[in-house]
Amino acid sequence: MKKIILLLLVSLSLSYSHAQTNKRDSLKQLLQEAESDTSRVLLLVELCFQYQYFKPDSAVFLAIKALELSRRIGFAKGEALSLMRIGNASGALGNYPKAMGVYLEALKIREKINDVDGIANTFNNDGIANTFNNIGNIYRLQGEYRQAVEYFFKTKRLSEHIIQKDILARTLGDLSLCYLALKQYDSAKVYIHQAYEISSKLHYPFTTGNLLSITGAIYSETGQKKLALEYYHRSIPYKKLIQNDLGLSETFLGMAKLFENEGQMDSTLFYASQALKIAQEKKFAKQFLDAGSFLSSFYKNRRNVDSAFFYLEVAKAANDTLFSQEKTKQLQSFAFDEQLRQKDLEAERSRYQNQIRLYVLLFAVIVFLVIAIFLFRNNKQKQKVNAVLKQQKEKTEKAYQQLQATQAQLIQQEKMASLGELTAGIAHEIQNPLNFINNFSEVNKELLDEMKAELTKGNTDEAKDIADDVIQNMDKIHHHGKRADAIVKGMLQHSRANTGKKEPTDINALADEYLRLSYHGLRAKDKDFNADFKTDFDKSIGKVEVVPQDIGRVLLNLYNNAFYAASLPSKGGFKNTMTIKNPTVWVSTKKESDKIVIRVKDNGPGIPPAILDKIFQPFFTTKPTGQGTGLGLSLSYDIIKAHGGELRVETKEGEGAEFIIQLPIKTNG
Repeated sequence: MKKIILLLLVSLSLSYSHAQTNKRDSLKQLLQEAESDTSRVLLLVELCFQYQYFKPDSAVFLAIKALELSRRIGFAKGEALSLMRIGNASGALGNYPKAMGVYLEALKIREKINDVDGIANTFNNDGIANTFNNIGNIYRLQGEYRQAVEYFFKTKRLSEHIIQKDILARTLGDLSLCYLALKQYDSAKVYIHQAYEISSKLHYPFTTGNLLSITGAIYSETGQKKLALEYYHRSIPYKKLIQNDLGLSETFLGMAKLFENEGQMDSTLFYASQALKIAQEKKFAKQFLDAGSFLSSFYKNRRNVDSAFFYLEVAKAANDTLFSQEKTKQLQSFAFDEQLRQKDLEAERSRYQNQIRLYVLLFAVIVFLVIAIFLFRNNKQKQKVNAVLKQQKEKTEKAYQQLQATQAQLIQQEKMASLGELTAGIAHEIQNPLNFINNFSEVNKELLDEMKAELTKGNTDEAKDIADDVIQNMDKIHHHGKRADAIVKGMLQHSRANTGKKEPTDINALADEYLRLSYHGLRAKDKDFNADFKTDFDKSIGKVEVVPQDIGRVLLNLYNNAFYAASLPSKGGFKNTMTIKNPTVWVSTKKESDKIVIRVKDNGPGIPPAILDKIFQPFFTTKPTGQGTGLGLSLSYDIIKAHGGELRVETKEGEGAEFIIQLPIKTNG
């Protein structure tokens, strides 16, 4: 089966080579017909990309034309992108100082215009993140792996927040190569595995081919020769598919090294010669050096002095081209200048932050003075009013005492009424995990008795099998024990008295903060989670007196439920009666008379009428067993009620649900 798939990929790569030629012709035609200079720049850099690992000389020529045009029309993003293309092609040709210089120039431009995401719909470009990645690769090719890792981690931090994830997959692959060179094989395997998880969802031949080659190199270094050769073979069709001749040369050389270790001299010589031929034809200096060095060593080991000397001279010439003293000094100079520039940027950021702090302090002093004057005037007025209020105070205190007594009675009645429901809910929720724990404990006792008997008989294999069963049962006991623990913690949280203090709070900022906390938390827990959210905040609300931790808990619970509901149909949940192309959650705030209204809406399956009146009851949940305790909405309802507000839901089955929070306004000053 694997051979059939490999043959299909090879045939596809042959047809795709023709398609690549057609694409270049199409780009040239579009370039002639382009009406704007901006379009011409983008077409030139895209055409450059088609050549950079196939004909790097042509790629440099096209990129220089794009750079000149970008500078003439003042197109900063196009200028940075053109510089990146020049750097890519120069790196392929082995001119590392040139590549490093243009990368650093592109970085300065992108930092100046804050070009984080690059230009939309332009392949292989992710702004500052991609620039860091390319700088890291120059260090990696020079053998400076620690500096390379530093830049790759910068890329990783930035690319995790970019929608286009191909740059993240490529960077993780580059990190794997660095750790492979440092002989930290466990780290290399971890990062290549992470890269595969991302790349498998993207279907980019360039990235897939490179990751397959890197995996082959890891297996080769760790002595798994058969797997290494398999992954090298699998990478070849992808590299032919996009005419990545540079990568193809590296793959052929990796295969040659494997065949040499296996004693297959004909195959060794064939693949090494192919690697050298491609590198020589395309002027890939680094690959030419590696292939020449390998062939020199190959012939030296076989006492073929003439051939060994010939390829030694080939390697020496390539080495002088790549690593001459002048180029080394140039690279060191670039690195030193970049370090100074980064220190200057950090100093500038520090100065800016200090300036902001000073402005904030001055503003706070002014506000304090205004408030002091206002309070002084108010105090004069209050002294006049206090005399009148004192007379009313005695009457109010009597009424208040009566109200407190009545309120205490009502609260006690409410607690007694809900006690039965809480007790039944707790018993129901805890009984299931306790049953599992008891049952598996009894089974383990029987299994341990059997194991003792088998050990007495000397049947160690049978005893080991029984021990495995005991371990599996203990895992299940631990799982259900955790489940019971979660239920008890949720119950204690539900019954805990609120000791938080109300304080003036920016509701819009609070709603936005917990929305993003919910979104990123769910993405961290579930890699397949995919949803969107939209906000509409009323800026006139101002600050409202609430307990921010409690209101945040309510919002977080509502957001989690909304994202869960919106993503249910796409995961085959909740009857699977509908399909949502774009799972979305909407959050809005609005000031209405003497209250504010917070709305949390989703486009999930909605809430069936049969359970609508149960959703605020403790321990009631529609989530699968083990995924929810049923206390979230009950807690939320109690918190909003304690704030003097209202929590309700509006829903239509099949069209989503909308939870509405109403809070009384007590603005700050």
